[in-house]
Amino acid sequence: MTRRLIAPLAALALLTFSAPAVAQTAPSAAAKAYIINEITVTDPAAYADYVRQAPAVVEAFGGRYIVRAGAVTPMIGEPPTARIVVVEFPSHQAAANFLASPEYQAILPIRQAASTSRAYIVDGVAP
Repeated sequence: MTRRLIAPLAALALLTFSAPAVAQTAPSAAAKAYIINEITVTDPAAYADYVRQAPAVVEAFGGRYIVRAGAVTPMIGEPPTARIVVVEFPSHQAAANFLASPEYQAILPIRQAASTSRAYIVDGVAP
């Protein structure tokens, strides 16, 4: 009787502890992805050149700006001190392709010389 109970419980435990990890780390093919940028501009004139060139590259990879340094209203905690930019892409892979593309890599040094920043890809929720 004990053996009959242990096997199903072991299988249930395996599903319980492994399924959430897979669901959290594997982005859905239907989910959009977002590049979140926190940017502190140190040279506005040079940064303007980057801002002029970036939209065409973003669009070429299926991206679109969702937030581009709009007003921030702090609700909980301290407000960010950096410029916030959010770019939506059709998928995590499209966002990664954009960041790695020769087109973006060509203008990235302008951004790096004119600012300090953090940027990361965040997977959206599948519809």
